[in-house]
Amino acid sequence: MKVVASWSGGKESCLSCYKAISDGFEVSYILNMISKDGRTRSHGLDQKLIVVQSQSIGIPVIQRSTTWNTYEEEFKAAIYELKRMGVSSVVFGDIHVQEHKDWVDMVCEELDINSIVPLWNRATRDILTEFIDAGFRAIVVRLRADLLGEEWLGREIDRSFVNDLAKVGKVDLCGELGEYHTFVYDGPIFKRPLKLVKGAKVLRNGYWSLDIPEWQLI
Repeated sequence: MKVVASWSGGKESCLSCYKAISDGFEVSYILNMISKDGRTRSHGLDQKLIVVQSQSIGIPVIQRSTTWNTYEEEFKAAIYELKRMGVSSVVFGDIHVQEHKDWVDMVCEELDINSIVPLWNRATRDILTEFIDAGFRAIVVRLRADLLGEEWLGREIDRSFVNDLAKVGKVDLCGELGEYHTFVYDGPIFKRPLKLVKGAKVLRNGYWSLDIPEWQLI
């Protein structure tokens, strides 16, 4: 069964894709929404980094440029096109934000396509533990400056990270409310890992962002 994974480049979309593959689905494409300035929505990454990530995984990426006002329209158009290409389901990485799940259900019902939500209603610590134990490697690339300091940028998603974040107390462990975002550069669905060069830490519109000026397939 051909499916597409809604893709940010971060840990939840990657783990959801992995779990869908493990359940026997054929993830034929990953769908990544980008802003007009060529950066990914929410994560603020250079769109070319997502392209090379898809190459390292071996699943083609489809990117659509949109504003927040046209996001739903562009997302639906992309899914409708993929449905005509034989895709029957969409994989999402949502965990517990009901508003997001309601949107997923509405879009999929309107397009008459199935949704696959492998992480829904699972404990966030369990999700992170599964991600780490499966062998995925990721770093923090963006975070809310009012909740976390710039020293969190570039940190590896490992057990030390989870334990330290739990001590903060006011942050969802998976960053489900937008507290922080990640980029995955290696793991069980990767054919070739990525080598990243960590650049400057930049404060933009209340968010600390990590520039990644260089990358290459290993």
